[in-house]
Order: sequence, then structure tokens, then C-alpha cells
Amino acid sequence: MAAHPALLAMDYFGPAISAVLFVLIMSFVPEPTRLRFNAIFAAGAVGAYLNGGFGVWELLYPALATPVVHRGLRSHRYIGLAWLMHAAWDFPHHLWGNPIWPFMRTSSFGCMIFDALIAVWFFAGAPSLIAGRSPVSRQIVEAPMHREPVAQYPR
Repeated sequence: MAAHPALLAMDYFGPAISAVLFVLIMSFVPEPTRLRFNAIFAAGAVGAYLNGGFGVWELLYPALATPVVHRGLRSHRYIGLAWLMHAAWDFPHHLWGNPIWPFMRTSSFGCMIFDALIAVWFFAGAPSLIAGRSPVSRQIVEAPMHREPVAQYPR
């Protein structure tokens, strides 16, 4: 087992700056497109570590995260939970597994910082940080979050 790499200031600041840029760019995407796009984006991250160094244990994370991401199609908070779960999976990969980018040994640590920071934004309801965005679009997405989903297909 190789020792985990030493961390530099940029290993902290780079992902934090990237998270701020991500939030700003996503602020331009109107609701409900922002919600659905980010649910799909989080779903893609579920498979990022397959073959990441933990053998069959790598299948545990997708099994746990997939239902959470599916609920993210209707809730920013579930997307936040999915990103927080991904951040929690980044940490053991930084310490013991393979980094998410093989050419950058601290990439899993940076991914952990990035994922945790954007999770905070999603837990806050993914508000637009761009002036002029209407809160009405948020109500369209956030109102259904407080009740159970209704079946959309006839039985």
C-alpha cells in the first residue's frame, strides 16, 4: 500500500474555486432543467470509481447511491445527498484506493472537496446566484419535495 500523497494549498483551493464556478454556471440553467440535468450528472458520478481499487466492494457505492440519485430527479436535497455520498467515497480512494484521475494522485481529495461544496448548494435548494432569476421557478421544483411522489402512469 502506497502512502497517500502530500497535499498542497492548491489541492484545497483549486476544487473550491471550481465548485464556485460550477454553481455560477449552473445558475444560468433555468429550473426545472437545472434539477434534472444535475440528477443525471450525479448519476454519472456514481460509476466514476468502478475499478477504483477496492475490487467487488466498488459495487457497494452504486447500489446505495442509485436510489438516492433517482429521488434527485424531484429534489435538490437528494442531489446534495448523492454528492455528499460521493465525497464520502472519494476519501477512502484518496487514502487507499486509486485516484479518480490516475495522472493526478490528489484528484480524489480534490473531488471530495468539490463534491462536498456543491452538496451544500444543493441542500440549500440550488438557488440561482445570478441576479434577475425568479424564485417562481424554484417553487415549481421544490413544492413537490414536501409530499410523496404520485404515480404518473395508469395501473
